[in-house]
Amino acid sequence: MQKILVTGATGRTGSLVLTKLRQHSDQFISFGFARNEAKVKDIFGTTKGFYLGDITDPETLKPALKDCDALIILTSAVPIIKNLPKEGEKPTFDFAEGGMPEEVDFLGQKYQIDLAKEAGVKHIILVGSMGGTNENHFLNSIGNGNILIWKRKAEQYLIDSGINYTIIRAGGLLDKTGGIRELLVGKHDNFLINPPNGLPTSIPRNDVAEVVLQALIADNAKNKAFDLISKPEDDSTAIITKDFKALFAQTTSGL
Repeated sequence: MQKILVTGATGRTGSLVLTKLRQHSDQFISFGFARNEAKVKDIFGTTKGFYLGDITDPETLKPALKDCDALIILTSAVPIIKNLPKEGEKPTFDFAEGGMPEEVDFLGQKYQIDLAKEAGVKHIILVGSMGGTNENHFLNSIGNGNILIWKRKAEQYLIDSGINYTIIRAGGLLDKTGGIRELLVGKHDNFLINPPNGLPTSIPRNDVAEVVLQALIADNAKNKAFDLISKPEDDSTAIITKDFKALFAQTTSGL
C-alpha cells in the first residue's frame, strides 16, 4: 500500500487526480494538500484526508510528506485578469502577491522536492506543460511571468535531485471525458513544432489524471519525462490507449 500526497489538489486537474487515487483505495492511501479550506470543502465536501498549508512553508509541508512513498506535484501559478478588455482588445494579466511563476513554479516546486527528498519520498510525479523549449511562447508573456521557463527549471531540478521522477508535460487541457482516446507521447515540444497529421495538441484532464495513476503503478514510468497529447475522440485511426506500460516504453529519461 503506497501513501501518496497530491499538492495542488483543489486545482481542476489536481482534484481529478486525487479523486482517481481514492477510487483505488486498495492500492493507495492518498492525501491532498491545499491552502484554501473553503475550496477543499466545496470540492470534496470535507477536509478529511487533507493537509492545509503552503508549499513554501516547511512547517505545514513536512507533516504532509511524512512516510509518503510518492509525491504528485500539481501546483501552478494562476494568472488573474487585470482588466475587462474593450471589443477588439486583448485582456492583460497579473499574478497575486506571492503567486508569481518564479515563486510558485520554481521555488515552490523546489521546496517540495527538497522536503520530499529529506522525508525519504521514493518517487515524484510532476505535471507540467508543453512549450518550455520556446522562450518566446505566448504563455511566458502573461503577466511577464515567464511561467514555462520557470516550470522547465523546476523539471531540471527534479531530474538532478536523484529522486525517481516522472515528468508529464500535458498539452492543452480539455474538460472532456477520459478513457476514449489514443494517447501520444513525445519530447522536446515536437508536437507543437510539427503536430502529427495536424492533430490538435490537447488532451482531456481526465486522461492526464489516468496517466498519473498509471505512472505510480508501472515501473517503466520512473525516470521519464515526456510530452502528452491525445488524438480526437472521433479520429478513425485512433486505438484507445489501455496498455500504459507500452505507452511508457515509448518515453525516455532526461529533460
